[in-house]
Amino acid sequence: MRIEALGCAPARLGECPVWCGRSQRLWWADVLAPALWSFDPKSGTIVAHAVTARRIGSLALRKAGGLLLACDDGLYGYDPETEEQHFLIDPEPGQPGHRKNDGRTDSAGNFWIGTLRETDYAPVGAIYRISPDLSITTFADGLAIPNALAFDPERQRLYFADTRAYTIWACEYDAETGHVGDRWIFTTTTAPARPDGSCIDAEGFLWNAEYAGGRLVRYSPDGRIDRTVDLPVSHPTCCCFGGENLDRLYVTSASEPLSAAQKEAEPLAGRVLVLDAGLRGRPEFLTAL
Repeated sequence: MRIEALGCAPARLGECPVWCGRSQRLWWADVLAPALWSFDPKSGTIVAHAVTARRIGSLALRKAGGLLLACDDGLYGYDPETEEQHFLIDPEPGQPGHRKNDGRTDSAGNFWIGTLRETDYAPVGAIYRISPDLSITTFADGLAIPNALAFDPERQRLYFADTRAYTIWACEYDAETGHVGDRWIFTTTTAPARPDGSCIDAEGFLWNAEYAGGRLVRYSPDGRIDRTVDLPVSHPTCCCFGGENLDRLYVTSASEPLSAAQKEAEPLAGRVLVLDAGLRGRPEFLTAL
């Protein structure tokens, strides 16, 4: 399988690639820089956008236009054209040692966001659901690094992971009513590979980037490994489908944990990879926040 890389600077911790069908652009973040980037496949233009934050954990597309940024001190609306951002809400205020991590929008426009304590990654993080009226519901707590949030409305299913626990869980979820069922273990990974960011393709299969595992894994809805894709980077972080036909798979990666020798051996570490997986993805849900 041919794997290419975008011509952007290597990210310390690239994360949360999101394809915007309205602008036909790919968006992603460098959590630690922090930085917000966009890529226009038609022109080949890559742009670094100015944002104000200590960390950017994730981002989402807004129904009202623009983006939602999950920054360390809260969620912000962001206008890419003016580069203006305005505060919306912080689901976990008064926790200066914490930051926001993986986030995802469900089919009802709710935004889900995980938090973590980056000083020691103790199991004190949580996942919150923020509704369009800005009400907050705690979904899960006691997590070290919440990750892999993904929604399959056809099966009424929610996926999430704790990267430090090497586990991805699934549970029944009705986005319209807000009902969440009991969780079950969907799959586990083997050290050193840890489950990081996920996306779901048009067939309802879950794709997961294995941090420190150097590969993407496609899981069938019953948790079986359907296929794996070895990558030229050891620390992929997240993936999404994009392009005009949603048939391009974009993969972010990290360079931060690598030594100088490892970076020399992995020249694409921290870059955004692009590959053709031979199938299509689903449009990203838009948040009503």
